Amino acid sequence: MAPPRDDTPRYRQIADELRARITSGALPAGAPLPTEVELTQQWNVARGTVREAIALLRAEGLITTARHRGSHVRPRWPIRRLGMDRYKVDAGQRDQPGVKATSFTADQGIDWSAYTLDKDFTEVPADPTLAGLLEVAAGTPLLRRHFVFRSHGVPQQISISYLLLNMVGGTPVADPANEPWPGGNIAQLATLGVNVDQVREQVRTRMPTPDEAKTLGIGDSVPVLTITRTMLAGGRPVEAAVDIVLPGDRVELDYVIDL
Repeated sequence: MAPPRDDTPRYRQIADELRARITSGALPAGAPLPTEVELTQQWNVARGTVREAIALLRAEGLITTARHRGSHVRPRWPIRRLGMDRYKVDAGQRDQPGVKATSFTADQGIDWSAYTLDKDFTEVPADPTLAGLLEVAAGTPLLRRHFVFRSHGVPQQISISYLLLNMVGGTPVADPANEPWPGGNIAQLATLGVNVDQVREQVRTRMPTPDEAKTLGIGDSVPVLTITRTMLAGGRPVEAAVDIVLPGDRVELDYVIDL
C-alpha cells in the first residue's frame, strides 16, 4: 500500500485505492468489498472514515450496498447505442411482423425472452405540458403508462408514456396484459389504423431523483439521460413521453449530420 498523502483526506485515499482495484478488474463485478472492520484495521482509521469512502464510491455508481450483505462491485453493462434509426425496428414489426423485437431489444442486443417490463396503467387528465405536446386541451383524458424496461431482469430504462384515451380506450392497446408488445407504440397504434410516420425527441441530462436512482440501481451522483418524445401520424401527435430515463453511464448518442 502506498504511504499516506498528507494533502488527501484519508477517506479519499481509501476510495482511490478501492476504485483502482475495481477499474483494473482486481475487484470484478459482483465481488464483495473488504468489510468495514477490515478497512479500519488496514488503514488504521475510524469506522466513520471508512463509511465516507464507501459512500463516495456508492455515489459514483461503482458499488451497491445492501443491509446484512455489505458492499459489492456494481456490474458494468455494455454501452447502449441510441441511433436515429432505432425506431425502424418497431416500424418493421408493424409492416412485416416476424421475430419478436422492439427498439429496446435491438439496442440491448437481447432476445425477446430476456425482455420484461414492469407496468402500471392509469387514466389521467392532460396537464399543460402534455396538452402542449399532444395539441389538445388541458384536462383531456389520457392513458398514462409507466414502464420499467428490464434486460435479463436488470432495470435499464424508465418510460412514462401517454396516449389519447379516446383513441385507445377499450382496445387491446389499453390492456397492460398485452405488454410487452412487439414493435412497441408504433405497432400498437397501427392496429388502430394509426400509422406513426414521424418521431420527435428532445434529449437532456440531469441528476436522477432518489426514486429513479433506486429503480435503476445507480448511484445518486450518476447522471441520467432523459428524452421527451412525441410520435406523430400525418402531422397529428398521437403519443407523448415526457420522461424516458436512462442511466448516463450505459448510453451513448449516435447520429449523423449531413451538410
